[in-house]
Amino acid sequence: MNVLLIGSGGREHALAWALAKSPLIEALYAAPGNAGIDRVATSAGLDVADHAAVVAFCREKAIDLVVVGPEAPLVAGLADDLVAAGIRVFGPSTAAARLEGSKGFTKDLCAKYGIPTGAYGRFTDAASAAAYVRDKGAPIVVKADGLAAGKGVVVAMTEEQALDAVAACFEGSFGDAGAEVVIEAFLDGEEASFFAICDGKTALPLATAQDHKRVFDGDEGPNTGGMGAYSPAPVMSDALVARTMAEIIEPTLRGMADMGCPFTGILYAGLMITKDGPELIEYNVRFGDPECQALMMRLESDLLELLLAAADGKLEGKSVSWRNESALCVVVAAKGYPGSYEKGTEIRGLDAAASDPAVEIFHAGTKADGDRILANGGRVLGVTALGTTVAEAQKRAYRAVDAIDWPEGFCRRDIGWRAVERERG
Repeated sequence: MNVLLIGSGGREHALAWALAKSPLIEALYAAPGNAGIDRVATSAGLDVADHAAVVAFCREKAIDLVVVGPEAPLVAGLADDLVAAGIRVFGPSTAAARLEGSKGFTKDLCAKYGIPTGAYGRFTDAASAAAYVRDKGAPIVVKADGLAAGKGVVVAMTEEQALDAVAACFEGSFGDAGAEVVIEAFLDGEEASFFAICDGKTALPLATAQDHKRVFDGDEGPNTGGMGAYSPAPVMSDALVARTMAEIIEPTLRGMADMGCPFTGILYAGLMITKDGPELIEYNVRFGDPECQALMMRLESDLLELLLAAADGKLEGKSVSWRNESALCVVVAAKGYPGSYEKGTEIRGLDAAASDPAVEIFHAGTKADGDRILANGGRVLGVTALGTTVAEAQKRAYRAVDAIDWPEGFCRRDIGWRAVERERG
């Protein structure tokens, strides 16, 4: 089969790495790709925002399946245009992608179908939003309604922080994404990432994971797109997985079908495990990054077979096999991230760092310059390792990180700390 993968981040490198192992693959293309993806796939040289060009490429190369990695092309309707052209695609329609494209849409869905989530309000002007904050008090969570690259969320511990976040949204800090604001109750508990692959009517649970959103050790500093992750998440017991499927994932799938926009693709539920059980923080409509890196390291099943079954509406009766080991991913980012950072610095020592067969280094913000690898983004590498325990995977991952010669980079040094503490008892 000929497959086109859309995207250029660490998530897409992990997907390309897993897809390339499938015996079904004849040709794997990527657009736009990165220096790591280019080692396992052929760069398509496409502007993914030009849907007509993507369709033309698919026809020229006889593409059997398009796999859309990031959320922005899905919200922009790439899957719809591919389907209209008769091209099979893994990823939701623009109507179904509203689960990520509009936080207010998701909260309204939860309210309609009885899905557990925090109480909330939706606002299109700063004065009403500020009045709601003053009425509810802190802690409270302020979110830009639209896509903001993982940075449009403020967990405000004081009323002043919440009011500043409201002002930032309506003053344009997040562009159009902040034209509407969702303010919701602060949920107390432990976060977990839950993934299900869906074909519009059937949802198949995947492995659990936990990520680290804050930029600094000890979960300090601003939110980021994710500084590391591990799988499985010990907090997600079999009972909690069953409750999440019954109370959150399955009602969502039924609700989307009822509204005429059945969901096909990856449903990623950001959960808070509270004293009352799992509650939905938000949905994403694609694999998480960096959770995907940890998941792909553990996946034993043929990824391409699973994605095809979902795209064809044939998930019922399917199962997924996982390695028993834990996987842990440490994100190495450019100094200054998530603020301003320098591009174009050289990264050395990658081959030595990946010499351990239990380690894979997934590229995110990189580009090749001849034989050199240059940093080309904020989150640059996802150093991922397997281990019989999370502690062992953590040790291997940091040993690989320390073998990389990149003075302009930094990482958190405590990825997986909750799971390691549990293992120690």
